[in-house]
Amino acid sequence: MKLAFWTVTRGAGKIAKEYAEILISHFREDKIAVYTLEKFSIADTMQIKDFTMELEKEFQNYDTHIFIMASGIVIRKIAPLIKSKDIDPAVLLIDEGKHFVVSLLSGHLGGSNVMTYRLSEILNLIPVISTSSDITGKIAVDIISQKLQAELEDLQSTKELTSLIVDGKKVEILLPENVKIRKNCETNTNPEGVILLSNKKTLKITRLYPQNLILGIGCKKDVKAVEIVEAIETVMGKHNLDMKSVKYIATVDVKKEEAGLIKASEMLGKNLVIIGREEIKKVQHKFEGSDFVEKNIGVRAVSEPVAYLSSSRIGHFLERKARYKGITISIYEEEIRNE
Repeated sequence: MKLAFWTVTRGAGKIAKEYAEILISHFREDKIAVYTLEKFSIADTMQIKDFTMELEKEFQNYDTHIFIMASGIVIRKIAPLIKSKDIDPAVLLIDEGKHFVVSLLSGHLGGSNVMTYRLSEILNLIPVISTSSDITGKIAVDIISQKLQAELEDLQSTKELTSLIVDGKKVEILLPENVKIRKNCETNTNPEGVILLSNKKTLKITRLYPQNLILGIGCKKDVKAVEIVEAIETVMGKHNLDMKSVKYIATVDVKKEEAGLIKASEMLGKNLVIIGREEIKKVQHKFEGSDFVEKNIGVRAVSEPVAYLSSSRIGHFLERKARYKGITISIYEEEIRNE
């Protein structure tokens, strides 16, 4: 979690510094940034000349921004910077009198509401939440998606369904009888389709994509990014899987600078997780291996062990090893857990 305090007065700067020191111990962070104006010379803070320019530069670099200043200033300064509720960072406001902490932006997906409650307890402040679903004690669809560790299909249907919940209408999460979210280690089976029984002429439906697929990739040297993307799309299509459910791509440390693999991960918008060969050697006996691969990189297999090692290890392989133009792909599906 990357968190920053922003201030424009001497008093607020001192409060931010005090609060940051408290939160570092509670959140177990190495550092929390505190931005103060250079003219106040507040030690051990990020002293800046131009508040507006610095905020524009750093706005997307933090998960949470806490402003200790007037709300009008904050709204005017962040207005040109905000894009969408699914990507904007959390924005909170604390008054210089040390009375209130206000959730201002990205209350649900950005975590601003949760952070507001946490800060109110830690710093002894009064929380101010204006989100309708929260103040009426009802759960929003985007909060459901977070609890299920799933990705929203789109914001419009999410908004419409949350409106139904807030309005007291009946909204159901459909789980076919042979598909359940469990707390034990039994394997879940995702449905290929859902039959919905309803006498409503129109029905608001949205979809959540669980982030529970891990792609293990092995490849030859100097493979092109487009070939890797093509291989991934082919194997995913074979199993009727959506890229939105891919948590990340994993590979072996010897491939950490493979340009095509790095570019392919960027093209797909997925992080590339690197697994060391020493870790692979501990589990490679569980997977199909190759003398040729071992001779070249020191381990007998790549795609299966890296997918397995980077996962929760509670789940199963949907694809053990698919080969495509010098590329091997494994797909590991983690069990969907509701905790």
